[in-house]
Amino acid sequence: LYLTASRPDILFSVCLCARFQSNPKESHLFAVKRIFKYLAYTPTLGLWYSRDSNFDLHSYSDADFGGYKVDHKSTSGSCQYLGSMLVSWFSKKQNSVALSTTEAEYIAVGSCCAQILWQKQ
Repeated sequence: LYLTASRPDILFSVCLCARFQSNPKESHLFAVKRIFKYLAYTPTLGLWYSRDSNFDLHSYSDADFGGYKVDHKSTSGSCQYLGSMLVSWFSKKQNSVALSTTEAEYIAVGSCCAQILWQKQ
């Protein structure tokens, strides 16, 4: 849990592997080993929060059209920065099947805007 909180680059992969922990297959073991190899070769990556940073809110979102190969649903991702500090992020499978790249991006932006409005309150 600590690694997924401090290393957002592996969050989606770890959560995807966790979906199959009740009935794992050999392919899932290879995926987990690949995550560990990635962590072994990137020990200096992680989140760093400095004291002297401004408090401008910036947000970015992206979508992967049909990226989840099991049911062909798209994946949304978003991150919010307060100055240069990452304060919130998510990566999740979209609830509905998008029919185009534009629709997948639109769904991702909608989720990102909802997160921004919640943070501003």
